[in-house]
Amino acid sequence: MRRLAWLLLALIPLSAAADEQAWATLRQGQALLLIRHAHAPGLGDPPGFTLGDCTTQRNLDVRGQAQARRWGERLRRQGIGTARVFSSRWCRALDTARLMRLGEVTPLPALDSFFQHPAREAAQTRALREALATLGEGPPVVLVTHQVNITALTGIFPRSGEGLIVALPLAEPPRLLARLPAP
Repeated sequence: MRRLAWLLLALIPLSAAADEQAWATLRQGQALLLIRHAHAPGLGDPPGFTLGDCTTQRNLDVRGQAQARRWGERLRRQGIGTARVFSSRWCRALDTARLMRLGEVTPLPALDSFFQHPAREAAQTRALREALATLGEGPPVVLVTHQVNITALTGIFPRSGEGLIVALPLAEPPRLLARLPAP
């Protein structure tokens, strides 16, 4: 039992060091941060959903709004005060991105949810990979999207508000540097 406890304690610094290396890679523009939108109660979108009309969509609740603001605070603590922020056009993703207050938010259709249209997965994931391949150098990149998009790209099923730091250029499959819980 003692041996197991020591082993577990020995792994903690490695994880913290790996996370710090992932943050450094993100700051240097050699990785991107992929975030599942913050907490929005429910699943999918209600009947009658209309893109561009937030009153017809599932939206962030107070918990989700606070989560999004804490993401911005976490990034600033990590030395990232501005970023190239891209978001799905769904209100819950746009609101998450805007509440982080890292700069202008650019809607990117390749980040839109295909939850209700699973046949779009392959084409949309390909479009996202193509968009990421053209980013070029600049400030860190933050993407705010949905579970289905993140799972299609990485094979990981993230929780609401969870983030992944992924190495650039995007490999096949992507190289995960860190998995960050929702703040």
